[in-house]
Amino acid sequence: MAVVAHLAKHFAPVVDGLYPPRCPSCGVAISSQAGLCGTCWATLDVPAQADVPGHAVPVYAATYYNDTSRKLVLAYKHGGRIALARLLARMIAAQLPEPQAGARLPLLVPVPLHRWRLWQRGFNQAALLASELARMGKGEVEVAGLLRHRRTPNLGGLGRDARERVLTGAIRLNPGHAMQFAGRDVVLVDDVLTSGATSRACIAAIASAKPASIAVACFARVDERHRHFDL
Repeated sequence: MAVVAHLAKHFAPVVDGLYPPRCPSCGVAISSQAGLCGTCWATLDVPAQADVPGHAVPVYAATYYNDTSRKLVLAYKHGGRIALARLLARMIAAQLPEPQAGARLPLLVPVPLHRWRLWQRGFNQAALLASELARMGKGEVEVAGLLRHRRTPNLGGLGRDARERVLTGAIRLNPGHAMQFAGRDVVLVDDVLTSGATSRACIAAIASAKPASIAVACFARVDERHRHFDL
């Protein structure tokens, strides 16, 4: 990893010359490939605490879902800008509590995609975020811990009750990985927390393995002020 980091730093001027860095939100020229312009940084709305009404576990979100974070999510998930994973994960990491000295790192478990969705998109955005968080020392990745064994329709435009019905029974614990969860602190990782239906389905599956604790980490979460955005 040290060699990779050294090479990346060495060739950064060449990359910048070929592809001048631009803000992934508004497109204005910036000084680094891994950041936002000052104006877009200022428009991000950072939650002050981890508590979310209706959620039984702590939720650590880098931002609220607003116009700026929406552009980043769309560019990352639907625009194929997977290089944004590091930036988004870095912002999530800033919200996560520091691991206790000497304690075992938590398991970082990405929200799963159904295999058909994974083949269509080419990547699991939550898994990339979890991998970046692991590189930042925030935990150990357990990519195959959960399975979305039933294909579900796009949840965009569905209300909370409809999302709950669609997801009932769709996500389960991977039997071959159940032992990994017992007695461990687990952090469920996703890009956006909307109604919480997906995370609750994942939490129910994880809880069956009797972990020590469960938390949720995401880049953006929707609150009542921002429900007008099309998800």
